[in-house]
Amino acid sequence: MAGLLVGAAIVCHDGNPGFPTPGALWDLAARLDVTVLGTSPAYLQASEKASVHPSLPRLRTLGATGSVVPEAAYRWVATELGSHIALAATSGGTDVVSAFAGPVPTVPIWAGEMSAPCLGVALEAWDAEGRSVIDEVGELVVTQPMPSMPLSFWDDPGDARYRDAYFTAYPGVWRHGDWITITSRGTVLVHGRSDSTLNRNGIRMGSADIYAVVEKLPEITESLVIGAEQENGGYWMPLFVVLRDGMELTDELRERIRAAIRTDASPRHVPDEIIAVTGIPHTRTGKKLEVPVKRLLQGAEIQDVVDPQSVDDAGLLDVFAELSSRRSRRWR
Repeated sequence: MAGLLVGAAIVCHDGNPGFPTPGALWDLAARLDVTVLGTSPAYLQASEKASVHPSLPRLRTLGATGSVVPEAAYRWVATELGSHIALAATSGGTDVVSAFAGPVPTVPIWAGEMSAPCLGVALEAWDAEGRSVIDEVGELVVTQPMPSMPLSFWDDPGDARYRDAYFTAYPGVWRHGDWITITSRGTVLVHGRSDSTLNRNGIRMGSADIYAVVEKLPEITESLVIGAEQENGGYWMPLFVVLRDGMELTDELRERIRAAIRTDASPRHVPDEIIAVTGIPHTRTGKKLEVPVKRLLQGAEIQDVVDPQSVDDAGLLDVFAELSSRRSRRWR
């Protein structure tokens, strides 16, 4: 819509961006002289793994959103497309029809960081006591109303679900459910969903830190890590991996995954188990379903945690529900 408002021609792509070749989306953009291209961090990582070398001489700006854009993606874009290309990462929400933080063309680009809070967004990172913090991980909060914030939910008498979704953690202040860091230079880092944040022995960790390490390995196409509190007071942190065709999750590969996480993230990030799955479920906008999968692993029913129609491959939910059932039987 913004493109149409300024009189630009719009190119829409319907289908798999990596079909029939891994560089299909790049080829389309090059053929049509696209100057501003929007894609996802997952496609950038997939292109790097597939050794795609795009050539887009007319490209000026590359947008990426839907999940955390890792530092490696910035470096790949600079190497393959040129350091003059602005990798414009944004973070927002469908519920606000907008972004909280994003690119600013007048400041330097820092790999893995968004330039600044967006206009009209009173963005802060708050600790558990509701204090604003700088250069520390905190909850993403918006302290003043945004023009595009929803006023209510459909069919929600008394606004009970609406208030529970956003305003219970800090009364009267919008808590979006993301861990962020606002740096002393004003940039913004997103670490992942706060309601699916890994919290092992009181140490909070972002799932994106693990994805950035694991998904660089050539044998892995995608991963999902969950931290699930157990009824017995324990904490289970499995890592699910999708293997490239022809690969097998051997003990040797498991150990290499653990070693990579230990070295490039920290020993605290090493999962309790590494489990191979056929696929990772996402929303239809490409976000990994961390919270619904966590609830499935804690014993909830599929219909209670997510609308299957909102999932890109709802059949994958059965895999995690069955795993939860097997674990429950094993511990009885």
